[in-house]
Amino acid sequence: QVQLVQSGGGLVQPGGSLRLSCAASPSIFSINAMGWYRQAPGKQRELVAQITWGASFNYADSVKGRFTISVDIPKNMVYLQMNSLKPEDTAVYYCKAQKTIAEYWGQGTQVTVSL
Repeated sequence: QVQLVQSGGGLVQPGGSLRLSCAASPSIFSINAMGWYRQAPGKQRELVAQITWGASFNYADSVKGRFTISVDIPKNMVYLQMNSLKPEDTAVYYCKAQKTIAEYWGQGTQVTVSL
């Protein structure tokens, strides 16, 4: 069993930056991959960024060059650094952990990009 607790998010102006954090317990060590997803109103949940423990990174085309996923294994933390934010990045963002065939989700955090 893996528990994920998210923090960060909020309201930011276009062009601004935010960092989302995801704390995994009891340990990130046994997880195969972690990622960030988002869901905007009326839209399906979509992958934003993913990292596997084979050091493979995957980003949605819409965020490439602006968002960066990173992991701090000793702290059991995964981060999503979001720069040059756009109004279309507005969504609820979710952290996800993949452990063999099991999936675990964080509680979600709202990111709003607006003037």
